[in-house]
Amino acid sequence: MTEKTETPLPLFYRQPEFLTAARHADLRFHPGAYGFAKDANAIPLTITEFGAAMRHYPIVFAAGDGFPVVLLGLDRSNSFVDGDAWASDCYVPAYARRYPFVFVDRSQDSFVLAIDRAAPHFAGGDEDEALFSDGTPTGLVENALIFCRDFHGAHIQTDAFVEALLVQDLLVDQHADARLDSGQALLLRGFKIVDRAKFEALADEIILHWHRKGWLALIHFHFLSLDRFADLLARTQKNTAPAEAPAETEDA
Repeated sequence: MTEKTETPLPLFYRQPEFLTAARHADLRFHPGAYGFAKDANAIPLTITEFGAAMRHYPIVFAAGDGFPVVLLGLDRSNSFVDGDAWASDCYVPAYARRYPFVFVDRSQDSFVLAIDRAAPHFAGGDEDEALFSDGTPTGLVENALIFCRDFHGAHIQTDAFVEALLVQDLLVDQHADARLDSGQALLLRGFKIVDRAKFEALADEIILHWHRKGWLALIHFHFLSLDRFADLLARTQKNTAPAEAPAETEDA
């Protein structure tokens, strides 16, 4: 999916700028801060991450475009972020690890590295890591470029997987009802799951094709991840958010 600087911006990004030495020579980066994600109850997930993410989060599909997301809370907050720290025992989705860097489509099939200039990562001091040294990108920037390039490739693979699900009409609307110990009722809407009956009724040639592409395993990872709703409820018990929250995210 193409990422552009026009609105609507991708989730979390507020002030994207092309990264240049002329503009950002003195900028320094503070790593490992995830406070920006504290209000996100869902984050996009690529198919290369299903195996790791299924152990910690429900993997579902956004109601709008069907892109996979991990659910992070049953209210309007992220139950896995405390202050600036992500839960140490849980996988951090690549979408969150990529921020505040991003690939921006400058022209057809031409991407450049950009940053969210409004990100808190750039509010630090001299002790933080420089983005440029004598006008040359540091290893931090080089690694960010590689990460964003790999993420973009995984995103393209994920688009193909989602398109196959949509062609077979496998995604169905779903919602999650829960009640906290306080008696507060929660209703999470705005997501889809794979319809098991339709999946099991797929033609043999489709099953074989998907097996060879590795997509069958992805669907089983998705099914297994739905057992994580109980874990998510336990984490959400700590929160006191509104009773109903959409699970949609911005386009990745």
